[in-house]
Amino acid sequence: MSSTLLLVLVAASAYLAAHVVFGWLGRKYLVVSGAEYLVLGIVLGPHVTRVLTPEVVDSFAPITTLALGWMGAAVGVRMYLPDLVKVPGITFRLALVESALTFLLVGGTEMVVLAWLYEISLFQAALPAAALAGIATASSSAGVELAARRLNERGVEVTQLGVSVLVNAIVAVVSFGLLASIWHRPVMVGDRPLTATEWMTITLGMGVVGGVLFHLFVGDERESDRIFVSLAGGVILVSGAAAFAGLSPLLAALVFGAILVNTSRNRVELASSIAHVERPLYFVLLVFAGAAWQPSTSAWVLPVILFLAVRALGKVGGARLVTRINGMLPVLGPDWGRGLVGQGGLALAIALNYVYQDGGTLPYFVFTAAISSVLLTDLMSARLVQSVLAPLIERRHALLRPADGPEAPDGGA
Repeated sequence: MSSTLLLVLVAASAYLAAHVVFGWLGRKYLVVSGAEYLVLGIVLGPHVTRVLTPEVVDSFAPITTLALGWMGAAVGVRMYLPDLVKVPGITFRLALVESALTFLLVGGTEMVVLAWLYEISLFQAALPAAALAGIATASSSAGVELAARRLNERGVEVTQLGVSVLVNAIVAVVSFGLLASIWHRPVMVGDRPLTATEWMTITLGMGVVGGVLFHLFVGDERESDRIFVSLAGGVILVSGAAAFAGLSPLLAALVFGAILVNTSRNRVELASSIAHVERPLYFVLLVFAGAAWQPSTSAWVLPVILFLAVRALGKVGGARLVTRINGMLPVLGPDWGRGLVGQGGLALAIALNYVYQDGGTLPYFVFTAAISSVLLTDLMSARLVQSVLAPLIERRHALLRPADGPEAPDGGA
């Protein structure tokens, strides 16, 4: 079977899943679809049936890069400043501190464990530990949206979870972009190598230049087909340039999307074009990520289990701690962090980006940890969100409901 035909079959199945299967499963069983495509990729990959050989997977690297860039742009278009400034500051503070606590807890724990288990220095263990910390920070937006739609609710609880998912995504993408800049292979310019600050500036500059060029040429375009074609070209340009330079396509595309949504008059059409293609591309990414997976040659079971446990502790415990400190327990309750346990596709995108990154340490261990987390948390992410939202919403409605008491006696002589 030719690689072109394989690509067509994968794309067709992903499109069908996005528009039919995903919607049906979500409505009927409150399940976030996606994990099954990861398993499908593993089954089709070189370690099971060999339908997708390593050569075929490598030949589709441009499609994988496009999917990474598209997911970064999807995060960027959610950063529409006029909407964000309407959200109370306390909401962002809770989200940012929870993200930081999860990142630091997972990164610190994994660095110590990896250094001890693999007998490497803390400096060598810092790279995979920081990658795992960024992966752990990311949370699933699909579970929040699905549960909120099922409950038909858009209250303060849903707002907090939605903002937390967005902040989680920004922290995860920016931290990995910084990681790719710090551990970049030396490139000599003149008589010295480029510094991490210069690599980070280049990454951000790619997104800025791509966003400005897109805005200048098609920023006022209203025809949806032309917007989509131009948008796809912009994402390909930005993510491809970042991947070629050994940087993060996710961060460059995030900046690209954020500039577009805040400078273009047709931001609604842009966001719609991104959303319509994001889910099919995510399914394609899942299939090829599964096919690209290789069993780690090092002992991985213990650190992966530890990663899952520490990540859950960081999400639930970090959210509870920051909520208690800020006096928001009566509003959000102590366990709203459970709604952030679902991992989501961004984590897999970061892990796959790490595998392709030059100079990465223990790449397939990091990849295995991300795959394990996606498989275990995606199927139950929406139910976890519902378990958080349902009692909070019921309590709020009970407080707003007028109390049923005895009728007051009539006055009179």
